[in-house]
Amino acid sequence: MNLWPRRVLLTCASMLLSSPLWATTPAPSSDAEGKCSLIIHVTGFRNTKGALGAELFTSSAGWPEDVDKSYRHDHFPIEGDHATAHFDHLPAGKYAIVVLHDENENKKLDRNIFMVPKEGFGFANNPHVLLAAPPIEKATISVTCPSTTTNVHLIYK
Repeated sequence: MNLWPRRVLLTCASMLLSSPLWATTPAPSSDAEGKCSLIIHVTGFRNTKGALGAELFTSSAGWPEDVDKSYRHDHFPIEGDHATAHFDHLPAGKYAIVVLHDENENKKLDRNIFMVPKEGFGFANNPHVLLAAPPIEKATISVTCPSTTTNVHLIYK
């Protein structure tokens, strides 16, 4: 019995499954390594307490709340009813974006006893949110050089 066709098929299947084509969100390109900027304009703050937290994800690991698994994250000042997050030195690529009105600056989304968020949050592309965060694909944008700008409106539940 000749196993060659079976081995070829298994090898091809293995290569396809490990290919970046199957990744939820493709990793940033090395073509423009660290030469791009992302500007996120956030509106809809209910007050000026705290800061804006912003996270960028390049994979679904940790999406959307695990800061340690985000590609980049930072806090930015609130200016009246808006804030701007600015990330420099990014490779061109796809990034999922989540933002948080961190009113008490504890660097996490606070929830009530029913697990409903007590602070404002939002996602790139402003997807409709009911009881759970949207899939990462719905909050992903392409960042190109020299600069990409997007707008996010906060949601308070």
